Amino acid sequence: MKILLVGSGGREHALALGLQADPACTELHVAPGNPGIATIATIHPVAVTDNDAICDLATKLEVDLVVIGPEVPLVNGVADVLRSAGFAVFGPSKAAAQLEGSKDFAKGVMRDAGVPTAHSFTCTKQSEIEIALDTFGAPYVVKDDGLAAGKGVVVTDDREVALAHALTCTRVVIEEYLAGPEISLFGISDGRNILPMQPAQDFKRAFDGDLGPNTGGMGAYSPLAWAPDDIVEETYEKVLAPMIAEMAARGTPFVGLLYAGLALTDDGIRVIEFNARFGDPETQVLIPRLVTPLATLLYKAATDDLDDEVLHWRDESAVTVVLAAGGYPESPKTGGVITLKPSVEKTQIFHSGTTQDGASLLSSGGRVLTITGMGADLTEARDRAYRVISQIALEGSFYRSDIALNASVAEKGN
Repeated sequence: MKILLVGSGGREHALALGLQADPACTELHVAPGNPGIATIATIHPVAVTDNDAICDLATKLEVDLVVIGPEVPLVNGVADVLRSAGFAVFGPSKAAAQLEGSKDFAKGVMRDAGVPTAHSFTCTKQSEIEIALDTFGAPYVVKDDGLAAGKGVVVTDDREVALAHALTCTRVVIEEYLAGPEISLFGISDGRNILPMQPAQDFKRAFDGDLGPNTGGMGAYSPLAWAPDDIVEETYEKVLAPMIAEMAARGTPFVGLLYAGLALTDDGIRVIEFNARFGDPETQVLIPRLVTPLATLLYKAATDDLDDEVLHWRDESAVTVVLAAGGYPESPKTGGVITLKPSVEKTQIFHSGTTQDGASLLSSGGRVLTITGMGADLTEARDRAYRVISQIALEGSFYRSDIALNASVAEKGN
């Protein structure tokens, strides 16, 4: 099977490793890729925003499967262009990707599907925004309706900060605050069936102790020993399956990865948000734990063939830690020289925002590298990840030191 993977970040590096490890994958091409991906696949300098160029590349390579990594090309409709050209595509149509492209659209689908979520108002005027903020009170949850590269959500006790953020949005969703731990739970769908993956937890705030601004994610871990034993089954029954059924009933079947961001509240699970693709950095802990061959799995999803598929997982823990550039997330400094040391056993360095300049590896984004450690438990996994990240040199860079710390302590206590 010849495969084309679209994207250039840490998520795509993890997907590339997973796809390449499947014996069914005979050729792996990635557009545009990154220096880390270039060591395991053929990369092509094609922009993820150029639908026609991506389709032309797939045609030229005569690929059997196209896997779309990031949200922007999905919301831009690249899957539709590729399917029209006859390709099997893992990734939702433009219409189905609106589950991520519009918070208001996702709320409407959840309402019709009977999926539990926070009460909300969608606003376009300041008067509506002020009424919504006062209705729910603090903490205020303010979400840009459209894509905002992981920076469109503000959760704050400061009404003025909430109002200021809301006024920068053309359309904004303001909702009640959901108290309780948050988890990510993905499902792989062929448009009719959806297979829930193992849950993961990511860390959104920039600094230790969940302080600082929201980011695209500073680390993640899996599995979650503290989560309810039936969390996967309950999420399938109350969230994933109803959403897939509702999207199919609307004539816009969802084929690809449905990401459910959940809050475990005192009143049960509630959906915080949906994404239409693998999450970053959760993918960097889930793919290393997945035993089921990835290329074959995604091809079956792309060709409406998941009826008899079952997912299998390694009985190991995974912890991933993000190395971020100085100034991230507001104004990350790029162009710094990165020095890597040999990796520790059972670890993987995923490239997220890097570029090659001759013999030098340089930073080119806010999240630069993601380091994943595997182990018999979370303590062993995080020890390996932190041993590697502590040896990486990039001037001004930083990382959180508390990824999975509380969970590993609790795990030891049990």
